[in-house]
Amino acid sequence: MSENFSVFVVEDDEFYGEILEYHLSLNPDITVTKFTNGQDFLKNLDKNPGAVTLDYSLPDISGEEVLRKIKEYNKDIPVVMISGQEDIKTAISLLQEGAYDYIVKDEDTKDRIWNAIRNIRENEGLKKEISELKKQVTKKYDFTKSIIGNSPSMKKIFAMLEKAIKSNITVSITGETGTGKEVVAKSIHYNSNRAKKPFVAVNITAIPSELIESELFGHEKGSFTGAASRRIGKFEESGEGTIFLDEIGEMDINMQSKLLRVLQERELTRLGGNGTVKIKCRVMSATHKDLAEEVRKGNFREDLYYRLLGLPVSLPPLRERGNDTLVLAKHFVDEYAKENELGKLKLSSKAQNKLFKYPFPGNIRELKAVIELSCVMIDENTIDEDHITFNSTGSIDTLLQNEMSLEEYKSKIVRHYLDKYNNDVVNVAKRLNIGKSTIYRMLQERLV
Repeated sequence: MSENFSVFVVEDDEFYGEILEYHLSLNPDITVTKFTNGQDFLKNLDKNPGAVTLDYSLPDISGEEVLRKIKEYNKDIPVVMISGQEDIKTAISLLQEGAYDYIVKDEDTKDRIWNAIRNIRENEGLKKEISELKKQVTKKYDFTKSIIGNSPSMKKIFAMLEKAIKSNITVSITGETGTGKEVVAKSIHYNSNRAKKPFVAVNITAIPSELIESELFGHEKGSFTGAASRRIGKFEESGEGTIFLDEIGEMDINMQSKLLRVLQERELTRLGGNGTVKIKCRVMSATHKDLAEEVRKGNFREDLYYRLLGLPVSLPPLRERGNDTLVLAKHFVDEYAKENELGKLKLSSKAQNKLFKYPFPGNIRELKAVIELSCVMIDENTIDEDHITFNSTGSIDTLLQNEMSLEEYKSKIVRHYLDKYNNDVVNVAKRLNIGKSTIYRMLQERLV
């Protein structure tokens, strides 16, 4: 708030203009420039004031016309309209034209103008902060720095990202859990021409099926029990930016039909509404599933599959990226050490060998967690093999490291899915493509 702020006062009553100048100048950070007519003011508009107080009744040109010219020149200049008469119709018209506020001349005018200018300054400060944050985010998601790796498979990914960044094509990202699908989506967005627009991520699995339509497309007041007011959905929230539909393969088949229509028509209707809303956002999606296989099984609409496909980016699992495991490990060590002011840390050759041999079923996400834990465990500045701890979550990749009979493997797999899906036998049977009776038998015989 200490930065000098310029206010142009356009007021034909010289005495009243001097009162405004005196009142605003009580703050030493504000510089006031007075004009007694609209034409003189417009000649100086290129000086880009921080705000303008504008008398509605000027001698040479109407205040409404001056407001229109200001907005044509720079729509972001805040304009506080001042009038000698209270006219609701005029006030509404001026606000619709882009005026920041409409103030009637009375004994409280000076205080109201001061409050308006103070709010404008605070808003400008917030805008600068947001702009700076966006610059930082863009820098953070420079894909040459945020997506680490030099394996042949990753070089192909970088080539695909270059193409995605230079176009507005729909992007579909596939890969196992933990391979960095959202990081890739953000890297594309923040390096594209939409970087200054919103990036809105939606995890389909995190939304109850009965709420997903409202979450994506919005709803009108009273459209369902609990809808106390209108709410815009994620598509509208995305504006001209990007909407990222994560775990799209989990979407209910009925909801897929509604999403398809929105993507085809590029417009939506809020739940409980009648009018349509145009959508201008870019669409990206991600899934850990093989959507082509899901189409063949009848779990995913073929027409929606092709509508979403666009530019396909398939992220390889970490176990297929060769030396990238160690490249990433060193990156995470340096990153953690810097964030926690630990000085220079290093990985011993035995620690690197242990990391290299492990298949990392949780991919990059698991590697980062392992590295961060190892950084906590050390006493000096070297991470040794004893500091590297792998915590299995029961995934199939880790399971296969043990030697068991086929029945024992089967029991472990079924138990894993029952735990994952809260003992929903019907759901687990469907996902494993086995009979419900098989699972019930295994439960009865205490095999799982």
